[in-house]
Formats: sequence, structure tokens, C-alpha cells
Amino acid sequence: MRVLVDAHLPKRLSEFLSAHEIESKHTLELPEKNETPDSEIIRLAKIEKRIVITKDSDFLDNYILDGNPERLLIVSTGNINNRNLIRLFEKNLETLKSLFNEYSVIEINEEEIQVHY
Repeated sequence: MRVLVDAHLPKRLSEFLSAHEIESKHTLELPEKNETPDSEIIRLAKIEKRIVITKDSDFLDNYILDGNPERLLIVSTGNINNRNLIRLFEKNLETLKSLFNEYSVIEINEEEIQVHY
């Protein structure tokens, strides 16, 4: 599994995922860092076959309009501290991996995981 973590989420999440055998890249690692436009994130995710992990609903709108990014994980927790965010991913990581074998758009919050497409 390969992911690209958007600027709205901490680099710590990307580091956690990397430590759990997921090839993770954060926007801070891109040339324009957290100023990278959504269009460039989408382009890179497509070329590198990465799942975009984001809190930004613009990515979902883009997916609905033109099918990109091809795979998307929306984090809809609202304000959450980094420790609790990491715990949420730790608790649900295997489920998320499994779901992405079959689905393209998944949403996670503190209560549930929803499959959209």
C-alpha cells in the first residue's frame, strides 16, 4: 500500500504509516511542501499509485466530478490531537488495508469507517 498524506494531517501520521510497512509520503516532502496544490497531489498520487489521505473535502468533490484521485481516505474527525489520530489509525489500520483492496473512497472518524465507492 502506498499513500500520500495531505497537509491538513501531521507528518507524524505519515511516519506512523511508514513504520507499519506502508510506503508513505507527506506533502512536506514535496518540492512545494504544504503549499502543493491539490491538482499536483492528485497528479502525483495517480503516477505513483498512492491513496490520498486528507481532511480536505475538495478531494472528494474532485473524485465525484472526474474520478481523481483514484483512491481516497477522508479523515472526518474534526479537531483531534495527534496522539488520538495515531491511535485511530493504529486501531483501524488492518481494516483500512483490507477495504482498499475493494473500494476507492473510504471515510474514517472516531465512531466508524464508511465506504463510499
